[in-house]
Amino acid sequence: MGPVLDGKRALVVGGGGGGIGRAITRALAAAGSAVAVVDVDQERAEEAAAEAEAAGVRAVALAGDVRSSSDVDAFVAHAVRELGGLDILVTVVGGQLAFVPPARVHEIADEDWELMFELNLRYVGRVVRAALRVFLEQGTGGTIVSVGSITGVAGSPEQGAYGAAKAGLASLARSVAAEYSREGIRMNVVAAGPIATPVAQAAQAEAERDWIPMGRAGTRDEVANAAIFLASPLSSYISGQTLIVDGGATAVGPFPVEKTRGEGAEWAP
Repeated sequence: MGPVLDGKRALVVGGGGGGIGRAITRALAAAGSAVAVVDVDQERAEEAAAEAEAAGVRAVALAGDVRSSSDVDAFVAHAVRELGGLDILVTVVGGQLAFVPPARVHEIADEDWELMFELNLRYVGRVVRAALRVFLEQGTGGTIVSVGSITGVAGSPEQGAYGAAKAGLASLARSVAAEYSREGIRMNVVAAGPIATPVAQAAQAEAERDWIPMGRAGTRDEVANAAIFLASPLSSYISGQTLIVDGGATAVGPFPVEKTRGEGAEWAP
């Protein structure tokens, strides 16, 4: 991919790990954008920033915890100072299987329900609001891309809280589009399907089934490419949308559903 983001300045929240965030950080740098990488683990952020710098762009590693409002304000301000402004925010915050067990809606524990909404919506909203304030103060617009999930687009068994939170993320993008488009601010969501990441073992196994038209899990780079498109001028007339990256999975349906009573599997109606 060419330097479609040459001269831009991006903040990637959750970009230091070994999954999609790290791939997006690399892709932003390859596209010419300076990058500030935020991760709860300083060492991971530094590793990701070093990779970005190897591509010849300015890169900054920042430690921060999205659970803290003061941390969010601090790392956003730090990124703006270090990069000389901000043009792009990418959020890669959230998850499910690494944090809570799968369960039908009536079986989800209160603490697991709350955690899913905090991880996948509340914390993202906190970072988005901080970036919006920066964009408005700069007066030069800005672009937000949030990594979501196809679970927020199509219902998925035993992931009710996670899916509801991801659906809320898509709604947030629509609200940002409705409220801030005239000020040059866009927000879109990349809804990832089964992607081969270190923490997505269950999704990888599922992707081997025949119901994925492409017959394989997606790669982190394929999600990153979609994020770069939405962050770049190539998508300048797109806002409030959800771009599904799932190998065609949501195009065919119905989804295979593990029976919650008895053995084996069945197809959802």
